[in-house]
Amino acid sequence: MLAEKKRTRPIHSSRRSIATLGESAEKKMSLLNQNTPKKGKQFRLVKFFAYASFVVFIIFSLPFSMVISQRAKDILMKSHETYALLLGENLNHQVFQNFVLPITQQFGKMRLREKQQQALMDRIVRNTTHSFKVELVNMYDINQGVIAYSTDPSLMGKKVRESLGYKKAVMGQNSSKLVSGGDGIWGTGIPRTGAEKKLRTYIPFMGPGPFLGDTGHVLGVFELIQDLTEAYESLVRFQYLIFGLSILIMGMIFLALLFIVHKAEKTIAERAREQRELEGQLNQAERLAALGRMIAGVSHEIRNPLGIIRSTAELMGGMSAGNESQARLSSLIVEESSRLNNIVTEFLDFARPQAPHFQECDLDEILNKNIQFLQTEFETKKTLLRDNLPHRPLPLKADPQLLYRSFLNIFMNAIQAMENAGTLSVSVSEEKDHYRVTIEDDGGGIREKDLKKIFDPFFSTKDKGSGLGLSIVRNIIEGHRGRIWIESHHMESTERKPGTRVFIQLPKK
Repeated sequence: MLAEKKRTRPIHSSRRSIATLGESAEKKMSLLNQNTPKKGKQFRLVKFFAYASFVVFIIFSLPFSMVISQRAKDILMKSHETYALLLGENLNHQVFQNFVLPITQQFGKMRLREKQQQALMDRIVRNTTHSFKVELVNMYDINQGVIAYSTDPSLMGKKVRESLGYKKAVMGQNSSKLVSGGDGIWGTGIPRTGAEKKLRTYIPFMGPGPFLGDTGHVLGVFELIQDLTEAYESLVRFQYLIFGLSILIMGMIFLALLFIVHKAEKTIAERAREQRELEGQLNQAERLAALGRMIAGVSHEIRNPLGIIRSTAELMGGMSAGNESQARLSSLIVEESSRLNNIVTEFLDFARPQAPHFQECDLDEILNKNIQFLQTEFETKKTLLRDNLPHRPLPLKADPQLLYRSFLNIFMNAIQAMENAGTLSVSVSEEKDHYRVTIEDDGGGIREKDLKKIFDPFFSTKDKGSGLGLSIVRNIIEGHRGRIWIESHHMESTERKPGTRVFIQLPKK
């Protein structure tokens, strides 16, 4: 039971304090109901956007990288095609000047099957193409439709494969075509490393006309084959690099969005927890408001007659003319009046919480005062105290009187919970911005169904008592912006050793 303290505050002030608490809780609930769902929808939209954007990025990153690499391939092919055309013009000029004219003057006609002419032709072609990466040069005889000359002697004399490029060259047009050695990865057309890439170019072999100077007619067709495998390998690697970088960047963006969503979900969960707590506070405030009005009225009606009864009984007991029986009855009336006055005081403490008067104090000193005051009680109940306090200053800005009363109530509950000899432990842990006080007993514990209602007004597991002690304690702790919670295991449970631990967390400032 909390120590008695005189009250000078008007009774009607309890109504204002309870009403103010209810109005404050209602305002907070209204703000949370307005903001929390809206923010929740926004964060769900962010989460959906994170997953959807990642999927979209994955889908479009491959075509994006393919477009870039295809553009590079087109530039590569255009440059090699230009080289091939320049080489063709040079080859055309060199063969005509250094082979056709000398051979026709000396032998009257060209016979590339003859070793002498073939050797001359081969020397001219190789000298002309040696600085270019040309894999194969073929010269087609368009009259007979065979390969008249080739840097690969095994191809000489074979029939012409009349492709579209060959036909264009016969008509006097240049043409090029990229020949691939594979269909891509899994037949999708996506380039793969190791596939051969060759550029096949057809160039007409022009001879000067008899009356038109340099404008000649087509004497044959040159076919140039360039190996572009190495150059395309670098492009494929470049394409994969772009794709990989795209996935990496998008993955980082996705992880950043997931981090934001995770933080948002934690914020929403915290807001939901605060909302539930405020709902509980609002419900409790509504109950306390009604209860406070009733208690204030009843206390007002009880206290004045109770004071008159007590003073009258004291006066009757002090009369010299009274007998022993009258003195005994007077003493009994005074005792019961004091008990009723204490109950009324507890009701007022609950209905009209006293505002804490903050000042610099020492938490260790407050706890030690409780222990010293209860030494006689410890000895009477044969309670063993395990003092784990640091016994050094623990500076705190609080109301020392209210905290003293709170700890006294908790200590008394622990002693009463241990009907026979037991052990009571008290300790303090210091964090960065708060203290945590732990008070533990090895009594019978609290049933799980009762643990949920332990702070409810007028709830008690003891035969005697108003059931307001822990409710008042919680009001005092929360008035210091602290927290109080209880963990307990009942003796009927076989899971763990029975006992109760009370945790009180108090901010330093």
